[in-house]
Amino acid sequence: MQPSTLEQHTVKLQCILPLSKILTDFAEPVFYDIYIHFKSSDGVSSLWAVPVLNLNLQYNGKFVNLGNNMNDWYLTRRLFLVDALSGREGTNQPKVIRVATKLNISIRLAPNTHKGLIYPPLVTVFYSEILVENPDVQMVPISFSVEYGMKQGEDEIQSDIALGVLGGLAILYSLIKTASWKRRVGSPLIDLQTILKFLLFYAGDLGNVFFIVTVGMGLYWLIFFKAQQFVSVLLPLPEQEKTFSTYIGCAFVLKAIHFVHKILTQLSIDIFFIDWERPRGKLLKTVEGGEEVKNVPVPVSIWRTYFVANEWNELQTLRKINPVFQIIAVLFFLEVVGFSNLALMDSSSALNRDKESYKAPYNIFLRYGVSAAMWLVIALLQVIFFTVFYERFMEDKVRQFVDLCSMSNISVLIFSHRCFGYYIHGRSVHGHTDTNMEQMNLNLKREAENLCGQRGLLPNTDTQTFEVSVTNKMRQQYDRIHDPLTRRTGPTRLIDTSPGPFEQSTKAYHTMNKFLGSFIDHAHRDMDYIVRDKLLLEKIIGIEFLEPLDKSIFYNDDSYSFTGVLYYGNEATLLTFDTLFFCIVDLASQNFVLAAVLTFLQQKFFQLIRCILGRKNLVSKTLVDERFLI
Repeated sequence: MQPSTLEQHTVKLQCILPLSKILTDFAEPVFYDIYIHFKSSDGVSSLWAVPVLNLNLQYNGKFVNLGNNMNDWYLTRRLFLVDALSGREGTNQPKVIRVATKLNISIRLAPNTHKGLIYPPLVTVFYSEILVENPDVQMVPISFSVEYGMKQGEDEIQSDIALGVLGGLAILYSLIKTASWKRRVGSPLIDLQTILKFLLFYAGDLGNVFFIVTVGMGLYWLIFFKAQQFVSVLLPLPEQEKTFSTYIGCAFVLKAIHFVHKILTQLSIDIFFIDWERPRGKLLKTVEGGEEVKNVPVPVSIWRTYFVANEWNELQTLRKINPVFQIIAVLFFLEVVGFSNLALMDSSSALNRDKESYKAPYNIFLRYGVSAAMWLVIALLQVIFFTVFYERFMEDKVRQFVDLCSMSNISVLIFSHRCFGYYIHGRSVHGHTDTNMEQMNLNLKREAENLCGQRGLLPNTDTQTFEVSVTNKMRQQYDRIHDPLTRRTGPTRLIDTSPGPFEQSTKAYHTMNKFLGSFIDHAHRDMDYIVRDKLLLEKIIGIEFLEPLDKSIFYNDDSYSFTGVLYYGNEATLLTFDTLFFCIVDLASQNFVLAAVLTFLQQKFFQLIRCILGRKNLVSKTLVDERFLI
């Protein structure tokens, strides 16, 4: 049948009535027969009797209407709200009354309809027997609801297919990531650590699958339910809402594991600042404990290294979005503009509602779709503005850092894995940068007028950033220089004649600087390297086809892939985790403001942890004194 007008307004009302009022207003039972008025296809007006499902109905001593099998139901046409007559003895007050404490009208949409065709509504009623003792004190809870629904089997199958297909692709992608990780750490064996890494990679990829599917489902119901002119789509039933909540919970847990894994990986990188500056001249120095005077090289200033280290430390938590603006903008559009009203379980798409009119409850599909879409859209607009306008016309801190390295005559070598990392070539084309202001300005002028060489690692090139895949021998030499510092906390000897921690750090710094400088200059024939471009397929799947056996490989990298060890290069992971955190808190509390505040606190907490531990790792790996990191 097709009603003349059909607007979906899911209604859920609850109230508590005094028993004395019920006895006064319903002294005699009133029986109701419910009909629905509709027009047939030829325009003739008709009435259709609405069936009633009485949950208290007994047949042969059994409650026949409590089961889910519709074939066993006994439907009636008549109902009453209050029966205060059956329990009355004489003219006295009744001892027991029957009250319809739960009344539900269920409307089901016909399948494959585009004109709002529905099945006859079903009224479900449940009667409670109230023992009359003190009517002035006793209270009776009453609930009334109108629910709309449709068969959701097809949608469930489609969502399950999407999860199955994308989950299978996630397994393949995780296997590729694991193979890439094995090659980059230089370990051919499949051990327990390899299995653990695969599970961590799969957790992140599977979390992305659940996130994509849940956001897609939320947007599907939001768009097609709110935009329909004739009723053809109704919201899922409570059973589907439970499944959807489980999907969201899985996405959040898996993404949280991936997020923590990313942070721990960033906090364990190896990094060193290679200073190319060389002494200029010599000076006379008296040997300590004697009168002998020697000519020693003029010390090279360490301030340039400290300056570059400070800039790197500030880059560690740089993001492509402003978290404070993100929170304020999301709350503004949801609460002030009124986008939160799109999550109500009615067919209206109006953003502004009358405060005095009935307000339908929120639906989990619509609320999740609105909140996730709002968070993602605002974040995406921020990323576009940041990358297209701000970095191009205001400041690009990543590019500025690379320029700073060149002006400071400092190169940066980063190992994100044991045998894989990134290299920023900062060797100055002017030979020396530890100079005065006049000479520095002159150097900049010569470079602007192309009166000197280019900054690239190779002659006549500008490429300064590389992905590096080093041999096991080169990495062993790196560890041989750095490891003694990590073991200096062991047991002390009775007579310790070794230099102190400060002397060890200074010696190790100069040794490492000399070794890495000579490695870049091709001074070690047994630890040489080549420079090449990465294949397109290698860039797409994130794995290097060539294994560095005899020579290390430097891959040209114009996309600044070294930001992968910073917040900056993991904006997608951060954004996904923030979105899920915001939505999870909102769905649990039904409060956008609380969700925004807790999301902001969560961001600040992990940012603080990342700053503190990242700073300690920077001090440990670069041998830079922590007191100079401000």
